Amino acid sequence: MFGTALSQLRYGAAILRNRPIRPYDLERIARDLVATIAEFGEPGADSALLPGRAGAVDPAVRRTVTERSLRATARAAARHTAYYRRTFDRLGLDPGTLTPETWDQVPVTPKAALRGLPAAFVSAVSAPALMALTTGTSGTPTTVWYSRAEVEIAVAMSTVSAVLGLGLRPHHTLAYAGCSRATLPLLNVEESVTRIGASFVQLGTVEPAVALDRLAAPLGLRGKAPQITHLTLSASYLAALVEEAERGGWQASDFGLVYIGVGGEPLSEPLRERAAAVLGADTSTSYMMTETVPSGGTPCAEGHLHHTTEFGHLEVLDPVTHAPTAPGGVGVIVQTPYVPYRDCTLLLRYATGDLVRLPESSTGCELAHLPATSQILGRWSGPLSVAVPTRSVLNLLESEPDIPLPARYALVETPSGPRLHVLVRRLPAAGLLSRLEERATASGLALGAIVLHDEPSSMPPTGPVRADLRERTFESARPAAARIVSPA
Repeated sequence: MFGTALSQLRYGAAILRNRPIRPYDLERIARDLVATIAEFGEPGADSALLPGRAGAVDPAVRRTVTERSLRATARAAARHTAYYRRTFDRLGLDPGTLTPETWDQVPVTPKAALRGLPAAFVSAVSAPALMALTTGTSGTPTTVWYSRAEVEIAVAMSTVSAVLGLGLRPHHTLAYAGCSRATLPLLNVEESVTRIGASFVQLGTVEPAVALDRLAAPLGLRGKAPQITHLTLSASYLAALVEEAERGGWQASDFGLVYIGVGGEPLSEPLRERAAAVLGADTSTSYMMTETVPSGGTPCAEGHLHHTTEFGHLEVLDPVTHAPTAPGGVGVIVQTPYVPYRDCTLLLRYATGDLVRLPESSTGCELAHLPATSQILGRWSGPLSVAVPTRSVLNLLESEPDIPLPARYALVETPSGPRLHVLVRRLPAAGLLSRLEERATASGLALGAIVLHDEPSSMPPTGPVRADLRERTFESARPAAARIVSPA
């Protein structure tokens, strides 16, 4: 335990001084946390270790730490990356004089800049080790380079998060049903899960029938739960699993799931409810993206998304003017991941494109000490994406059994207002159209019309979703009659 205390002191000192973090220190903290819980049992409900139980930080202290972190990150970026060296020289900015109040002097970094020349954001004094790519469903994949130390730090922090946030324990088995080309999340999840002593299964985005078959299959492993207990995937692939499960007659009792974690896409409430009904587990969603790791967001009991302040600086800005978004308004998340958590690809005021709404007043939930936004509403693609957000459309469509999942739709601007084109199972569907129109009006969706289609070829182009990143396999799912009964 003395060694752990030293690791904690070294880690704290590195953060306070903005010095490089020793990955070993975080690894030891994570390892000893796992060992402590194994020896002494679960933390009590009032434990400060649990999410939302940590005390609030004094505002003056938080401001001092924020200023120091912003200056250190800006200094590293201006000195060691081609993109920000040129930017700071052109504007005559001194990183050492920036404050939270003057941080807006640094120009917002558009996603296109990183996507167009990723090497210009890589620190000249770093040692690039891993090239991580985004999935690219909104365009060309974005490249982000990570050093070995960054990866090891991320894995250690994910281990702590999985133990305390997910409640993952050695008898659990987690399946990752994300795209196998998502290198960083896949590596991160596999390493953190196995360091806890739990088991890891890589499903990938295979045919939904095959995935369901694997989720239901008995594991037969000593010391492990009878079936897979935890599932991580995107919202659209969850929708594909729900569609197949409902169509194929699967029931919640066929599975052993206790937790479903969704990320990467907006999760609608109807999909959450349908997934719980057919898969038998509650679904939780968090926020993190490849470019801004380890900064992210955690949901609270009241439905807000609360963003960490330790790992990065959050702003919510107007997507066009980059002015601060007013309370109650919609803006894009702009993130600055801090050094020393990041040392390879450095980003200042990075416009993620992810839309959120700010609360109209301060929150009173268990995470009120952290900055709050709504859940992710969608991706900025123009004024229409704010007027009719993706999340609102999915809340409208994914409650209807007559609309296949994942929902396929297209929004088209017309003189009479946005026209929503929706793929349905069959036409005519007068009752469905009437329900959609009534619910759209009741929810305040500013639609000019809703048009139903029963053939994809008759629709305007629809955007890709992560479930479309389908991976091929030579196996086929067993017919319903051949399924093995779930273990008791």
